[in-house]
Amino acid sequence: MPAVTVENPLTLPRIPAVTGQERKVLAVETAPSGFEGEGFPVRKALAAIKPAYLDPFVMMDQMGEVDYAAGEPKGTPWHPHRGFETVTYMIDGVIDHLDSNGGGGTITNGDTQWMTAGAGILHKEAPPEWLVQKGGLFHGVQLWVNLPGAKKMIAPRYQDIGSSSVVLLSSEDGGALVRLIAGDLAGHAGPGSTQTPITLLHATLSPGARLALPWRKDFNALAYALSGQGRAGTAPLNSGQLAVFEGFGTRPGLATTAEYFTLTAGPRETLEVIVLGGEPIGEPVAHYGPFVMNTRAELVQAFEDYQAGRLGVIPAEHA
Repeated sequence: MPAVTVENPLTLPRIPAVTGQERKVLAVETAPSGFEGEGFPVRKALAAIKPAYLDPFVMMDQMGEVDYAAGEPKGTPWHPHRGFETVTYMIDGVIDHLDSNGGGGTITNGDTQWMTAGAGILHKEAPPEWLVQKGGLFHGVQLWVNLPGAKKMIAPRYQDIGSSSVVLLSSEDGGALVRLIAGDLAGHAGPGSTQTPITLLHATLSPGARLALPWRKDFNALAYALSGQGRAGTAPLNSGQLAVFEGFGTRPGLATTAEYFTLTAGPRETLEVIVLGGEPIGEPVAHYGPFVMNTRAELVQAFEDYQAGRLGVIPAEHA
């Protein structure tokens, strides 16, 4: 159950009715399962999708949903990043973040940590010690957003986006609750500050509810079902599946004139969806491990810089 809810969505600002052409669904794929970090379970939401459909996104993992017993919670040890931004959204549970740039803190129950790795940073994400001892629910999403070549070497930055700062909206009929984390939607702006233009939101659709989202024509559009079942446009969408809507910026043959797309929950259960879209960067992507660059030579340089300690050092009190 998402931590951020409202008793009556009809009290929230409404997303107005949309008209015009609706975006069609190009593909629906099931996310493969795996493990990350010290062994926590993930669904790799973008792994089965053609890379051409994803730009500017690199990776997205659904972490959990898992209810850990005492001693079981796991995280990630210290590791480097360069060339992109990491976005960690905690739906339920608690995680601590530390980085070599002095950023970090605790996020829980609807909070988001937004880390611009830029030229390079070391960081660690782990459950607090009390949670390791006690156990508890762990459920979140981590998204990697690419940076254009001109920004890959900018200074690292950390944003702590508390759940209370997320913009809450309602569908026109009140059947869906939208949590806008970053970007613009229907004249409303989310709190996240992005280097690459994107929109990121979490929507909860009550059984049978329909959500029509106006969307920038120069953005791609992806919808990932965290739980439940329903439809993306006219295509079936089930838990653990990602739908790709038509329209990819101004790319020849992939651009769209459509002004919105729809999500609909099935008649018997709530549909939880992460919706994201962004302006394609349109540059070569060289991705290996914790680095996302434009060329292989830049990847080699990133590894050399990491080994030489030029991406930062672990603070002495946490070494």
